[in-house]
Amino acid sequence: MAYDRLVFRIHAIRRMFERRISPEDVRLVLGFSGSRPIHVVAADNPVEHEAIVITAYEPETTQWDSTFRKRKVQ
Repeated sequence: MAYDRLVFRIHAIRRMFERRISPEDVRLVLGFSGSRPIHVVAADNPVEHEAIVITAYEPETTQWDSTFRKRKVQ
């Protein structure tokens, strides 16, 4: 579903700043910025036609499989 707005919660802004993730990286929603994997946690708000970004981070290679889609069993 396409949205008119992308809303960033304060938690997301803080984490993005700490992790050097730009808003342009987040607009990818899921995937890679160059070779850098980015995980974004977002909530849909179809009433307001927006996606709300909760947080964004670069997954640790030691905790995720090579596709960054599944956590490794610890």
